[in-house]
Amino acid sequence: MLKQPHLQHSWFIFHFCDLGSSHFKLINLLTTVSKHSKSTFALKPINTEFYGIHIGNKLRNQWSFMRGSGAIIIPNESFNLRQKNSKLQASCFANMQLASDAFTLGTAAVLPFYTLMVAAPKSELTKKCMRSSIPYVLLGVLYSYLLYLSWTPDTFRLMFASKYWLPELPGVAKMFSNEMTLASAWIHLLVVDLYAARQVYQDGLENEIETRHSVSLCLLFCPIGILVHAITKALISTFRESKSEIH
Repeated sequence: MLKQPHLQHSWFIFHFCDLGSSHFKLINLLTTVSKHSKSTFALKPINTEFYGIHIGNKLRNQWSFMRGSGAIIIPNESFNLRQKNSKLQASCFANMQLASDAFTLGTAAVLPFYTLMVAAPKSELTKKCMRSSIPYVLLGVLYSYLLYLSWTPDTFRLMFASKYWLPELPGVAKMFSNEMTLASAWIHLLVVDLYAARQVYQDGLENEIETRHSVSLCLLFCPIGILVHAITKALISTFRESKSEIH
């Protein structure tokens, strides 16, 4: 129920209306005071749920002697904050999904080339595919896009955190805590490993050296694959030289 705390002003005015003109000033003063008198009290807020998002408004009733009562709608500020948080969460989820898709796509893209180099190293199809630069161009474009998405104002500072402008492990570890940065680094490794595997493969064709084991190692352990290829090449060269001396 709405209270009307200023009804006593009206009673006071009508009570003194017959006292003469000496009281006009007092009556006018009371009338002026009543015009600016307000009584404010809260009504029950309006709340609802829309697709899982809380929406609410606060109602405040304001009563005046001259203007009567009126309701004022005060927007719920928490709705704007929750709306911003929902947009931020949606953006983070989209970035995580994109990073996951790029990780899977990059891994699947290089597997056919390793399969050809291991299963059919002397096939014309394998030789033609490994001479092509298209895989490196496509993966390079994907890497550049992921690097653009993962770049932040702190990226350069984290990469060269020391006073000598050299990378430091804590800064690099913090930088790779971002999934988008990690996905771009994975694509970077896939490109470098595939290029190294191609060099090993082509060197094996030129020198007639077995490279299947070395190429397989280049997929996940590229430095070890290069090392194994160098050892294999040295051993075969030594064996061939010794064999030619015997004859």
